[in-house]
Amino acid sequence: MLPRERREILLGCNLLSQCCNSYEYCVSCCVNPARTLKEQVLNVKIAKPTTAGTYGSVFDFCAGRCRHNSESVVHENAYLSDFHHCFSMPSNASGAGVTQLEGRLSGISVIIGRQGESCDSVCKSSGQSCVLNKLILLNQCEIIQKYMSCKGGCLASMGADQPAEVADDAPSNLNPTACLYTRIQSMLSCDGSHRHTRRLCPCA
Repeated sequence: MLPRERREILLGCNLLSQCCNSYEYCVSCCVNPARTLKEQVLNVKIAKPTTAGTYGSVFDFCAGRCRHNSESVVHENAYLSDFHHCFSMPSNASGAGVTQLEGRLSGISVIIGRQGESCDSVCKSSGQSCVLNKLILLNQCEIIQKYMSCKGGCLASMGADQPAEVADDAPSNLNPTACLYTRIQSMLSCDGSHRHTRRLCPCA
């Protein structure tokens, strides 16, 4: 069995973040039916307007998605990391709603941690382990808002403690009661924690 880091990074692709360091590797990883489901891809719009068409095949989706991905850039002029060719489903994709995301969480216990607690600790308390690759599914506003109140809205942030909700008594500059997700998926971590947040954790 491959070491965990080898299993997460294969052929120039980070399988956790679903991003690769080259376009060719990205398409190759994307077309694998174990990673990209045909029935979901064929519902994804090619462009944002409601009149836009959909992809005709998994290959067409992968070729386009790996080339154009606004989620892999910052300030519109720089890449977030060397792994900037990403094949994950767009976060606002038609057909990739809460119901389908929850289907991919089958067998996973989604647990809200105590303030300042890591997901490793949260899951261990219930006799389970944190499932690192499921954090990607929880790292979306639609899912976070299902489990947490998010009275302060849902905000993009940077931190190994996300997805999470900021505590009511946190300093005002930390956006109390807001829910947080990260756009840099490589930052997702089971052992991350912050003294002013409660984490949303996938345990099994």
